[in-house]
Amino acid sequence: MLTLHFAPNSRAGRIVWLLEELGLPYDINKMAFHPQDLKSDAHRARHPLGRVPVLDDGEIRIFESGAIVEYVLARHKNGGLRPGQDDAMFPEYLQWFHYCEGMVMPPVNTIVVQTVLLPPDRRDETALGQAKRLLGKALEPVNEALAGRDYLIGDFSAADVMLGHACFMSNRLGCVSDAMPHLKAYVERVENRPAFKTAIEMQ
Repeated sequence: MLTLHFAPNSRAGRIVWLLEELGLPYDINKMAFHPQDLKSDAHRARHPLGRVPVLDDGEIRIFESGAIVEYVLARHKNGGLRPGQDDAMFPEYLQWFHYCEGMVMPPVNTIVVQTVLLPPDRRDETALGQAKRLLGKALEPVNEALAGRDYLIGDFSAADVMLGHACFMSNRLGCVSDAMPHLKAYVERVENRPAFKTAIEMQ
């Protein structure tokens, strides 16, 4: 049985979404998004930095959301939700899968820190403005790629689990403008997927 160590409003939501899309059975160890839980000795034994998600699969333990997604697809669904290596869409699938953490999530992280995690007297409006501009620029190619497509490579894939979740977070932060109509519609499609709704209800 897969066990997911989870905290709300984190990248762990991606893994719940993936497991629900694939119909895989799993258990949840739900923790508070608070140092009391995440920095506890018990959780630091799972992740050296006290982060989530962490996935246990029998004797195997793995962290980093992208690595978990790739592991689950390879070990439990024989490549489901991703094109084969010889598929014409495989390079684009890889691109958007990794674009999430490389380009979109760094400014999202800064925005969350500057608007939620830091107390008001420690927030930096300059850093916040820079992060919002950077996120806007990072989202523009995603909006363009979605023209004429329901999902990033046409059909729903694990690239949507990664980047779609990041786009949802960006939209929730007010950073997906009306000037990105394809991305706005995409986020709405993501939000309407039953498996995504299940993941968000755990937040």
